Amino acid sequence: MELLALLSSSDLTPILVFVAIMAGTFWVLSLISNRNSQAEERLERIGRPKSLVEIEMSQAESRGRFKGLKDAFSNLGGVMEPGTELEKNSLRIKLANAGFRSENAAGVYQGIRVVCLVAFLLPALFFFLLKDGFTVKSIEWTVGLAGMGFYFPQIALWHLRTSRQKEIFLTLPDALDLLVVCVESGLGLDAALRKVTDEMKGHAKTICEEFSLANLQLQMGRPRREVLHDLGVRTGVDDVRSLAAILIQADRFGSSIAQALRVQSDSMRTRRRQLAEEKAAKTAVQLIFPLVLFIFPAIFVVLVGPAAIQIQKNLLSKGG
Repeated sequence: MELLALLSSSDLTPILVFVAIMAGTFWVLSLISNRNSQAEERLERIGRPKSLVEIEMSQAESRGRFKGLKDAFSNLGGVMEPGTELEKNSLRIKLANAGFRSENAAGVYQGIRVVCLVAFLLPALFFFLLKDGFTVKSIEWTVGLAGMGFYFPQIALWHLRTSRQKEIFLTLPDALDLLVVCVESGLGLDAALRKVTDEMKGHAKTICEEFSLANLQLQMGRPRREVLHDLGVRTGVDDVRSLAAILIQADRFGSSIAQALRVQSDSMRTRRRQLAEEKAAKTAVQLIFPLVLFIFPAIFVVLVGPAAIQIQKNLLSKGG
């Protein structure tokens, strides 16, 4: 309150006009987005009636704990929705790679970006612009904090996506070996996926979740090619994509799935050995920088320090 009392009306006028313009623009965009979403929902409801499964799923989702919060974020995210279909698909794939496969995940993500932007921007406006005025430094701090709030959800999404893909990459060899054993023992692909899910759900939850979803889609009658292709796209891991491609080719040409899995397991094991050898070869080069910066100076002081002290004493005694 004391800070506001020190500011004159001429200092507050540009800030109030700026906040009013932002609020008005946000309200208009939210209104347009809400109107478009309502129109699309009405057209979808008229064009295709919902099945019993969809009605039960929507009722279960409406009884969810965070349904209202998700809808609020989704409405806010309509303001920042990508314009082209390619950008929308790219965002959906990134969210699916991070483990968010819901239909309104993109809207919730965009809403979180808007909330983070406002949460970082408003304190910057009050603490920098009200305190220092429209100076270059205050504007730089305000724009910097607003940029941090805008890109923070992207950084968090990248971290979740890479962590999940790394977990799938590390647990895939064990799952593939068990899948090879199950298929070679006489089980079909569906039963083998179910067996892998049951055996590895304790320590490999992510890949078991993906296999379980693929198995569920197979049981619901989807073609195996589509299920395997979606599995590769949904995970975003190159090894899973190659595994899906090999299984699709084996199913298309009628070759043995067990032999295809055996070849993929051998090639994956060879690739991992090559990656380990590559990392081991890079270790010597990577150790140069810590050796030069931290270890060599200490060794230099220990070895040369006593000799330097002795030389100094000799020079001082001769000079005296």
